[in-house]
Amino acid sequence: MGSTSEFSRRDLIKRAAALGLIAVPSMSVLSACASSDSGSDSKVDKGKKTDRNPLAVNETAALDVVIFDGGFGQQYAKDAEAEYRAAYPKAQIKHGATQEIQTQLQPRFNGGTPPDLIDNSGAKQMDMGTLVGKKQLTDLNALLDAPSIDDPAKKVRDTLRPGVVEMGRFDGEETWILYYAYTIYGVWYSRTNLEKLDATYPETWDEMLALCEKAKKKGIAGWTYAGKYPYYVPFSLYPFIAKIGGKQVLDRIDNLEPNAWKDPAVKAAFEAYYELYRKGYILKGSPGLTHIESQTAWNQGKALFVPNGSWVENETKKTTPDDFKMAVGAPSSLDAKTDKLPFGTIWASGGEPFIVPKAAKNPEGGMELLRIMLGKKSSQNFIKQAASLTALNGGTEGLTLPPGLTSAQEAFTKAGPNVVSPRIQDWYVALQKEKIGVAAIGEMMAGRMTPAEAIDKIQKFADQTRADGSIKKYKHT
Repeated sequence: MGSTSEFSRRDLIKRAAALGLIAVPSMSVLSACASSDSGSDSKVDKGKKTDRNPLAVNETAALDVVIFDGGFGQQYAKDAEAEYRAAYPKAQIKHGATQEIQTQLQPRFNGGTPPDLIDNSGAKQMDMGTLVGKKQLTDLNALLDAPSIDDPAKKVRDTLRPGVVEMGRFDGEETWILYYAYTIYGVWYSRTNLEKLDATYPETWDEMLALCEKAKKKGIAGWTYAGKYPYYVPFSLYPFIAKIGGKQVLDRIDNLEPNAWKDPAVKAAFEAYYELYRKGYILKGSPGLTHIESQTAWNQGKALFVPNGSWVENETKKTTPDDFKMAVGAPSSLDAKTDKLPFGTIWASGGEPFIVPKAAKNPEGGMELLRIMLGKKSSQNFIKQAASLTALNGGTEGLTLPPGLTSAQEAFTKAGPNVVSPRIQDWYVALQKEKIGVAAIGEMMAGRMTPAEAIDKIQKFADQTRADGSIKKYKHT
C-alpha cells in the first residue's frame, strides 16, 4: 500500500510499513483526523499567473512537505524540492519524512494546520475514503489542467499513464489524489533460483504446485509472505480472482455488493492458496514475519515466491544477491479452459498517493511541486533511485532499468488490456487491511481458518461496512 507502495517502501499498499509498524487504526480513529470540512483561514495570497507560473504560486510563500519514508526513500522528493527552490528562490521549504503518517499528521489536521503536500503512504496512512468523504482534500484538477513542465502544449493530465487520473477520483469529476508511482503487483521470484531447479515461472496452478513440491524435496519453501501484514497476499490473490472470474468480480467486491465474496472465483482462488498451506509449501514461520523479514528470507533463497509490489526491488537492494535476476509473474492459470482472462492478467495501478489538504496554507505550492515531480527530469530521477515506474507515461528513454523493473514493465506490456486495479484498498483502507487482510486472509494462510470460514468472515465485514452510515460509499460507474 509506497506505497502501499505503502510500506517501508513504497509501502498500500501501494501500495506498507517499516519494521514494527502495526495495522492501520480503525475507521473511527481515522475519522478524528478529518473532523472538519473547512479550509484554512491563513492561506497565503496567490501569486501572479503567468506562462512560467500557471498555478499562480506565491513565489515567496513557504512550502511544507511531508514524505513517507519507506522503500522509495525521500531523496527523490528532496531533489524535486531543489528544482522548486531554483524556480522560486525566495520560498523556504520545510521537508519532513516519517513512517507514521497518520500518527504524526492527525494532530495537524485536527488543528487546521496540515502540510501543503503529503505522501500519504504506508501501513499508517490516513484513510483516503474518510478524507474525501469529510471534504478534507483539495481538488487537483487545477494541477491536471495546467501545462506540463516538459511540453507547455500538453496538459499534465495528458502526460500520465492510463488510469492514474481515474484512480484519484472517488465520485464525481474531482480528483483528490495523485498517485505518483506506478506499481506492478504480482508473484515475485528469482530467475536464478528457478534455473537452479531447472524450472521457469509456472503458467498453470498445477505447474505451480509441482514446482513447490520439487522445491520442498530440496528443503526450499515454495512461498513466503508478510504474515504480520497479510494484506500483501492480495497483491497476487486479487488478480488471481479476476483471472478466474473476470474483472467484474473485483468490481462487485469494490462496490460492497451483497454476497460479492461468495462468488465461485473467490472460492476457487482461496482454496488454491490454502492448498499451499495444506501441502506444506509455505516457509515455516511466515505468519510471524514482517514484510522485511519475509523478503529477506526470499532473497536468501529460503522460498521461491513472495506476493509483493514493484517497490520490492528497491526495498530489498541491500539483501538481494547480485545474480538474483528478480522478476515478477502474473497469476498462474487455475484452469486455462475456464478462466475468464488469459495468463498475463496482472494488477497494475498507481501507488504512492500524494494529497494536498484543503486546509493547506499553500495549496498552489503543493500542486506546483507535484507538477515538477511529473516532469521527465524528476520522473527519471525517481526511476533511477527507487527502481519503480512513475505516473508519467514513458520517461524511461535512455535509462538502464534493473532486472525487477525491466520484468515489471514487460509484464505490464504483455498484459495489454488485461490489467486490473482493485479500489477496495483505497476506498476502504481499514476494511482491506484490518479485516480482510489480518483477520481473515492472514488466518487462512496460517491454517487457522478454512477458505469457507475466511470468505464468510470477509463477507460479514463487507456487509458491516456497507451498513455503516458513517462510512462514505463509492462505486464503479
